[in-house]
Amino acid sequence: MITVEVRDLRLFGRHGVHDEERERGQDFVFDVELEVGERGTSDRLEDAVNYVEVAKAVRDVSEAKQYALLEALASAVADELERRFAPERVRVRVRKPGVSPAGLDGTVAVTVMRP
Repeated sequence: MITVEVRDLRLFGRHGVHDEERERGQDFVFDVELEVGERGTSDRLEDAVNYVEVAKAVRDVSEAKQYALLEALASAVADELERRFAPERVRVRVRKPGVSPAGLDGTVAVTVMRP
């Protein structure tokens, strides 16, 4: 089983529950994993899931719409990755590094897995 991974993909976005988050914008960090069977073992790019295209798909979803919740953003990314690449399994994690939960030092994140 081959897993294509894109980690620490930092994208600026205007997502969030609060108006100021949407107006000011902030960085979001994406980690994605796609289990793709044996695609790519032929050593031909056209047979593989190209990680450049995976990163572009994540960017496309993030830029297409403003999301209030990380859960909705992560789900939309997972849906698009399934649509474009038909992986056997997809995992999407979205982190919001600029948030201090309850004023404490930390990072918030949401993870979506299909199936």
